[in-house]
Amino acid sequence: MQGELFLCATPIGNLEDITLRVLKILKEVDLIAAEDTRNSKKLLNYFEIKTPMTSYHKHNKIEKAYDLVDQMKKGKNIALITDAGTPAISDPGEDLVRICYEEGIHVTSLPGPSACVTALTLSGLPTRRFCFEAFLPADKRQKQEILEELKTETRTIIIYEAPHRLVRTLEELKENLGDRRITVCRELTKKHETCFQTTLEKAVLFYREQEPKGECVLLLEGRSRQEMKEEKQEEWKELSVREHVDFYLQQGMEKKEAMKRAAKDRGVSKREIYQELLEN
Repeated sequence: MQGELFLCATPIGNLEDITLRVLKILKEVDLIAAEDTRNSKKLLNYFEIKTPMTSYHKHNKIEKAYDLVDQMKKGKNIALITDAGTPAISDPGEDLVRICYEEGIHVTSLPGPSACVTALTLSGLPTRRFCFEAFLPADKRQKQEILEELKTETRTIIIYEAPHRLVRTLEELKENLGDRRITVCRELTKKHETCFQTTLEKAVLFYREQEPKGECVLLLEGRSRQEMKEEKQEEWKELSVREHVDFYLQQGMEKKEAMKRAAKDRGVSKREIYQELLEN
């Protein structure tokens, strides 16, 4: 019989947030793969769990994944835990899960704490639709590409950031996305948990004066679809009606379709477009 991989969510701050099911599995499996064994040792000691551990992190994620798969093929059950939260979310565990599926190993996830969802529920921003960016890339070009994409994002945006980079990231967000509502969540589930509802401009000024401490989750308001539509309509109105229709004709559209598209772009009726063309 092959073993199985258990993705076990661990507390993001408050140790009492661990589930009974996770505790049971961590005690029963043959091996625990942990992002940082020194950090996870504190958790296991607190709950008197004696299961052996091995390290699994971003620097050995591929080679070690195949080693863990080999052990599961021989019948070992393995639990994967990260330093805090749910494994495989902005975490090398995603590679282990992928390789397990490729190798025919069964994977199951034990739900529990997750910083991004916890922060989202506390943000006061729309929660029905959201996009998760985790940490922005260190590479300047890659970061700029993502910031460009986020300019027109209509969903609530979730970003992770370390305290020593917080001010710089807030400045870059303000510069690229403009001023908008933001909630800065810090020290989630811990004694000094804070959720600061403000704007990007005010957040920059505040954290320039108040040195941030603790890991942060930034939640940004998405763009209004109506606002974006109105901006686009204003851009189209810089063209004459004739130029606007010709733009679509040059793409091979039939005249009726070109007029229909121009009317939609400008937020007017097709009749108005037709009348304008007749008069000019």
